[in-house]
Amino acid sequence: MAENRGKPHAIMISVPYQGHINPFVNLALKIASKGFSITFVHFEFVHHRLSKAHHLHCNKTQVDIFSEARESGLDIRYTTISDGFPLEFDRDANYEEFWGRVLHEFPSRVDEFVRKTIKSDPYLLHFLVADTVFSWPATIAEKYNLVNVSLWTEPALVFTLAYHVDLLIENGHFPCKVNNIHEEVNYVPGVKSISTRDLISVSMESAQGYNYTMLESVFMAFEQVKKADFILHNTVHELEAETLSVLNKYQPNYAIGPINFFKNLPTYTVSKSLWSESDCS
Repeated sequence: MAENRGKPHAIMISVPYQGHINPFVNLALKIASKGFSITFVHFEFVHHRLSKAHHLHCNKTQVDIFSEARESGLDIRYTTISDGFPLEFDRDANYEEFWGRVLHEFPSRVDEFVRKTIKSDPYLLHFLVADTVFSWPATIAEKYNLVNVSLWTEPALVFTLAYHVDLLIENGHFPCKVNNIHEEVNYVPGVKSISTRDLISVSMESAQGYNYTMLESVFMAFEQVKKADFILHNTVHELEAETLSVLNKYQPNYAIGPINFFKNLPTYTVSKSLWSESDCS
């Protein structure tokens, strides 16, 4: 494998939800079009859902969602990783149990996967591209001496609210109680003014109380992202210049969006939708 010596290789792992999968797939295609190698990792249950939605064979040795992209000359490898639950486990109905395992047990699975990937081809220049929402990227990147790239799939304004969660806590707005949902938040750097009712949904008190698993997720993820080498945002710089300028005072942040509309890429060849699609024309 010495022919790969010095070639950049991105290990890309997305959160298993549609709004995260689409930009991750498109970014993988974009990076590959620049001559990089990619290993794209889906959760096993996501692969299974994609296979069912697009009437593909469910055996991962038979289905490779990037096969056509690779035939076009892009170096994208595709694999899956288990979250520890059986495929038939209802992750939506058991959201807190599922996400609790993603927070606390899934990182060891990623660690083992990254170790084996690096060992299988030590000549590549490996780096990590992980979803900001994950709780483990900095820990694993540091362990294997990888450049740590964090991809935030939402507007930068949402990012900076979570990034400055300490200020929200200090002002009594995180978590946000029901009787505080119409207060003004005007103290977060990069955000002129926003109502508490427009804060990230996981911070809101519901009739059932707080979702403590997701509150923990926010804390863990945004402690990790502060150690990223740089952060990519699925946004347009001109629309969020002030917010990005503030974030760049802490660490490098780049607007690369809208990722879903990259031009001249074979995005149509990759099955991304978790639901069946039909042509209504």
